Amino acid sequence: MQLKIMNLRFSTKYLTVAALIGATVSLTAQETTSDSTAVQTKQVIVTESSTAVTETAAVQDTVKKPFKKFKVDGVAAVVGEYVVLDSDIDKAYIELKSQGISVQDITRCNLTGKLLEDKLYAHHAVIDSIMVNDAEVNAYVDQQIDYMKRQLGTMEKVLNFYQKDNEGEFRAELFEINKQNKLAGEMQRSIVDGIEITPEEVREYFNGIPKEDRPLFGDEIEIAQIIIQPEIPQAERQRVIDRLNEMRRDVLDNGASFATKAVLYSQDTGSRANGGQYSLTRKDPFVKEFKDAAFSLQEGEISEPFETEFGFHILMVDKIRGQTVDVRQVLLVPDTTPESVNAARKQIDSLKTEINKGTITFEDAAVQFSTEEETKQDGGQLINPATGDTRFELTKIDPTIYNQVVNLDENDISPILTEEDRVGRKKFKIMTVTDRYEEHIADYAQDYLKIKELALKEKQLKAIEAWQEEKIDDTYIKINGDYRNCDFASDWLKQN
Repeated sequence: MQLKIMNLRFSTKYLTVAALIGATVSLTAQETTSDSTAVQTKQVIVTESSTAVTETAAVQDTVKKPFKKFKVDGVAAVVGEYVVLDSDIDKAYIELKSQGISVQDITRCNLTGKLLEDKLYAHHAVIDSIMVNDAEVNAYVDQQIDYMKRQLGTMEKVLNFYQKDNEGEFRAELFEINKQNKLAGEMQRSIVDGIEITPEEVREYFNGIPKEDRPLFGDEIEIAQIIIQPEIPQAERQRVIDRLNEMRRDVLDNGASFATKAVLYSQDTGSRANGGQYSLTRKDPFVKEFKDAAFSLQEGEISEPFETEFGFHILMVDKIRGQTVDVRQVLLVPDTTPESVNAARKQIDSLKTEINKGTITFEDAAVQFSTEEETKQDGGQLINPATGDTRFELTKIDPTIYNQVVNLDENDISPILTEEDRVGRKKFKIMTVTDRYEEHIADYAQDYLKIKELALKEKQLKAIEAWQEEKIDDTYIKINGDYRNCDFASDWLKQN
């Protein structure tokens, strides 16, 4: 059962709500976003030099900045200095399909409304002097293109697939798409930034929902785990450090190629074939130790060996481009020994026995013995990354975790599970279900955190809607052709 208050008009709000849930729109190096962004709608900034534009009149909005009406073939709408093309709407359909979203009930009017919102955000981000770092955008474009080349094979195949004549044209288009998306995201974030909700507002929100419309929450569980990672012998750690120092000296003293070392010896499968190369900014999702090393070096310098959760690294800085640093790395991963693996297996087996006997609680065992720093201080309790609380809805839980706990009763201990860490080394785990919540209609006391989140989202949405209403009235907007017959959720036609 869905809340009526969340049953929003789809035409322009379905992606805005998604943006608010995350409350952050940032440029990251994740491949899943790289691929989908590559097929996003082409953005066009209309200028006086555009050969496809005919100037017809001049108008002025309330911010005292002059804008111009345009008549352009294939233009669905104009928002400030931005246009929405018919082809942009076609590409929006392609993007939705590429993400596995059914477009059966999505109309061109729906997509036009969403694109109008994007342009409105970007337009006012510029007016409000919201800054976007061009170096960050360029670095993200580099990552997108690298991903596309890995998927399709060569740059030529990428250009053929996206029907572009040359790489420069393609990069320029991706730059504009990503910059405007970044502007729009930052504008949205600035609108809702600082919005908070009080307990009284949460109560009013909940009490305002008719009983028959209160949401149904599915079966939920709380989970804890203990992980025992086999120790890495000090001799193995030192062997890896010595090997990295040997490579470093060969490059510095003998002029050996760092890139060749990476290709031949690095255990980082993501960068090895590319000579260990990465481009990063301080905001990119690299581990802290890696970024600290990258931004402490000058061009041509090579770091001493340093450790992260992935292993031991040496870095060389190729080039510093503003806020972006191009580096190369060699990663070596110290390994466990059969003896340390057997010791870890025996330790977790002993812990399970002691917990079942009642000699120690699962919580105390996690605090004292678990090697997973993220959970041990909370007694091994897992946090749901989607909600920030300790409950996991069974219908939405990660399939791997689901299979490990679905047959456990409350306080049962799972069999010993063998997994691999990020670099392929064995680790051992036991899990328990600390609490179960049966499917139920939303209850204020039991589900306060979920209700608070819904109430906050609604408050943020109202702030967005109020901002849109004000800015639509203040901004030059022109809707062309059949799009004037659309029943938009927002007053883009300025008829009210």
